[in-house]
Amino acid sequence: MSHRAHLFSLRIAYAMRESFINNTYSRHDLLKDLLSGISVGIIAIPLAMALAIASGVPPQYGLYTAAVAGILIPLVGGSRFSVSGPTAAFVVIIQPIVFQYGLSGLLVTTVLSGILLLAMAFLRLGRYIEYVPQAVTLGFTGGIAVVIAILQVDEFIGIEITEFPTHFYEKVGVLIAEIPGFDITSLFVGAITLLVLIIWPYFVKSIPPHLPALVVGGVAAVVLESIHLPVATIGSTYQFLFPDGSMGHGIPPFLPNFELPWLRQLPGDPVLIWNLSLFTDLLSAAVAIAALGAIESLLCAVVLDEMSQTRHSANSELLGQGIGNIVTPFLGGITATGAIARSATNYKSGAKSPLSGVFHGIFIILAILFAAPLLSYIPMPSMAALLLIVAWKMGEFHKSLNLLKTASKSDIAVFLTCFSLTILFDMVIAIIAGILLASLLFVRSMSELTELKNTTEKYYSVQPAGQLFKVFDINGPLFFAAADRIFGELGFLLTQECDGILLNLENASMIDSGGISSLLKLIEECNASGTKIHLSNMNRPVARALIKARLKRDQRIALFTTVQAAQAAFLKK
Repeated sequence: MSHRAHLFSLRIAYAMRESFINNTYSRHDLLKDLLSGISVGIIAIPLAMALAIASGVPPQYGLYTAAVAGILIPLVGGSRFSVSGPTAAFVVIIQPIVFQYGLSGLLVTTVLSGILLLAMAFLRLGRYIEYVPQAVTLGFTGGIAVVIAILQVDEFIGIEITEFPTHFYEKVGVLIAEIPGFDITSLFVGAITLLVLIIWPYFVKSIPPHLPALVVGGVAAVVLESIHLPVATIGSTYQFLFPDGSMGHGIPPFLPNFELPWLRQLPGDPVLIWNLSLFTDLLSAAVAIAALGAIESLLCAVVLDEMSQTRHSANSELLGQGIGNIVTPFLGGITATGAIARSATNYKSGAKSPLSGVFHGIFIILAILFAAPLLSYIPMPSMAALLLIVAWKMGEFHKSLNLLKTASKSDIAVFLTCFSLTILFDMVIAIIAGILLASLLFVRSMSELTELKNTTEKYYSVQPAGQLFKVFDINGPLFFAAADRIFGELGFLLTQECDGILLNLENASMIDSGGISSLLKLIEECNASGTKIHLSNMNRPVARALIKARLKRDQRIALFTTVQAAQAAFLKK
């Protein structure tokens, strides 16, 4: 079992231990980790700011998240190359929290989600979370991508919408009504940024497109500003307070202080009034964040395992994500999880250990301290363009189209359910409904694998004079759904005259309480019709279950070790 230990292990700093266990880590590896961390940091800075803005908080809170969680989670987690930070998947969950309860409500929710992630780790649920069906994950990620894209339209074309309605169709209606008032300069800056993001990878693969796209967008905004055509930027949109109380614009050039999450507020935020209703709302959101964070971080770890031929520890990764989401809000960070695109870039850039993730976080801290004025020049339409690309890549619509073309009807039903519910309602409902539907369809599929085969002629080439006996082989597990169908079919056969039924359970791998209940119902029907019923050739799990259910003492049924013994018993008076 040692080769499978990673499946169930729970050790703090699992990935760090595995990276250094053989003492093969060298200075050259350290340099590779450093360069990889810088490469990922360059990508993470604009993404972290854009995702914070999309979530309804100022951009610096995305940087705090990428820095703190980016350093802490690799040190204590279970995946060697994962890079953690804010991700697009959380936007649709945390944005409503910010609108209703402010930054403090979001930070408290993040802490609660971290506690739930710790509980998942200690309950060893990591391995099972990875088994969420692809139709479910594609459905809700595709739905989230559509919602995120819709939320960027106003910034991309320069229209002002103070607050989006709650429902998707209402959001679309508001956008359509406001589109005629679009700003041509904002649209130009957003379009040119989007164009660079799209075409850059076709010509230059060594440099990620985020940096040149934002540089081009920023230069375009400066040029337009010089001819009195202003474009909204991070500096013109967001303000902050220096420690001396004076007002600044854009990104604060200093690190956040340690503060209790429920006390950290933005100007205009409501004060949290603790009561049962507030706690219920925040806990409900925390459950959704924890579930999504667990799924996304473990899917990220699986992808990295396939790329690097390494093994992650699912429960240890949940432990790391839990610790990260508990600690980060005390330093101003919002919800974090493993980011697949940044993690893949980390590995492809030559990372050798979790230290690359640590270096990525340190690079972001240095950017906050020394490059904040430059970051304030980034145009808001450029950030919207960046998020449109993030939404497109997150949606993985090519996989969704392939699923619609090749998958079974049940998988398509699950996908469409999750996709539509995510867009029309919310992701919590979508995940719950998708997993429940997938589970029901799985149960139905599994039940169809259990077969009932009439083998009467094999054992009774000639029936005893004046009597009619039938023999049936049952192949497959007799869990509740399969047993109900199998014993239901046998009950229907009782409408035909029959003196006895022999069930050969040699290939019935198990029977659960639901299966036993269906069997008892069949026994009642047999007794009512005067039909004998015998069971033979039970394997150990089936025999143990039947004995535990006291069927061995039941005078209405007889249990035999062989078919021949059961046949002989039929002929006795």
